[in-house]
Amino acid sequence: MKTKRPAPRPRKRPAKAPIPETHSEAIAASRNVQSPALAQGSDVVVAEQDGVDSRDGAPSFASLGLAPDIQRAVAAAGYRAPTPIQRDAIPIVMQGRDVMGLAQTGTGKTAAFTLPIIHRLMGGPKRLRCLILTPTRELCQQVDESFRKYGQFSDIEVAPIYGGVAYEPQEKALERGVDVIVASPGRFIDHMEKRNASLDSLEILVLDEADRMLDMGFAPQINRIVSGVPPYRQTLLFSATMPPEVEALARKYLRRPVVVQVGRRSSAASTVRHAVYPVPRGRKNDLLIELLRKPEMDSVLVFTRTKSGADHVVRDLHAAGIEATAMHADKSQVQRSLAIEKFKSGEIRVLVATDIAQRGLDISGISHVINFDVPAQAEDYVHRIGRTGRAASSGDAFTFMSPDEIAMVRTIERVLGQPIERISIPGFDFGTVAAEP
Repeated sequence: MKTKRPAPRPRKRPAKAPIPETHSEAIAASRNVQSPALAQGSDVVVAEQDGVDSRDGAPSFASLGLAPDIQRAVAAAGYRAPTPIQRDAIPIVMQGRDVMGLAQTGTGKTAAFTLPIIHRLMGGPKRLRCLILTPTRELCQQVDESFRKYGQFSDIEVAPIYGGVAYEPQEKALERGVDVIVASPGRFIDHMEKRNASLDSLEILVLDEADRMLDMGFAPQINRIVSGVPPYRQTLLFSATMPPEVEALARKYLRRPVVVQVGRRSSAASTVRHAVYPVPRGRKNDLLIELLRKPEMDSVLVFTRTKSGADHVVRDLHAAGIEATAMHADKSQVQRSLAIEKFKSGEIRVLVATDIAQRGLDISGISHVINFDVPAQAEDYVHRIGRTGRAASSGDAFTFMSPDEIAMVRTIERVLGQPIERISIPGFDFGTVAAEP
């Protein structure tokens, strides 16, 4: 005999904002379209857009129905129009629907959920109502910063919870009480075990960069955390890619989600210019130094495959008189935060990082991303180069390709659906001979 499901508990929410007419028409037109992510028998509404910048005649933030204090904060941050993922996701999140947001790195996914969450929580009871899980410390900091920036004229309290820093300040923040927790799964479970945070009143759960969390092996922790969350909640899942593991996670935890997909999956930002530099492996450092001497290389993020490789590159740059710093998992959280702050402020113009910085580095004005080593996975290439060309700004992505990396570059080109320009510099291309000194 089947048991009846209990009725959902009533929640105090602000009045629902109407979905703009153009968005309603998009949803109505898509009701018979199967989701590219959850096609097999799922009851899903798809709102799929082409990724064109919304500043070309599309709605403003005011037209999305956000509270005046949020519009004021957005204006103070210097933003005038939503990006495509924000334009499509914000009205649906404000309606309380589950949402799966699929968009490439650097398209504004963080604001696509922080803005409507602040709208929904404003004026409500003071208790833990929203939990956001992220894969890295840096992404925790980015989401926390987003809440503080857009919620500066509200009474929303947020606490970032992640490892690598002192435990006691986080414990005290939770004791005081917060509306929103932004957490990495491991450290949050530590607090759960100590009963520092109760999920009994949670209304909104966000799985941010879900593909990256699963890549990093957080599936058991996610399952454990979600098992303690009330079943009658709003769940938002945001991801740059949709591998089978993320699809399975979405099927498990989302109820009739609206799938908001902007652009092609695995597509790179359209504002980024790509180029490949053929170079022998032993001359990559020399080529990097040669390029960094150009005046236009004013804010450069360099990716290496290994931590020791990042340290080696920094040593060589210092020897050449170029200020640089490294960021990788062997660095303490204080060292990593200091490296980011120096890079943001322009005190140093070159940050050398491992793939820990693929996600969670929200730094405006990065002029160049350089793949010192070709990433082993095409998806990693998309995430790396997404650090430049963010929010419709332009940027350059250069990849150093040694002879043994040709096959990996061709795989990336197949995923992108287009060839990448080759730039040959005499003396560095492995097809040329260096001039005698």
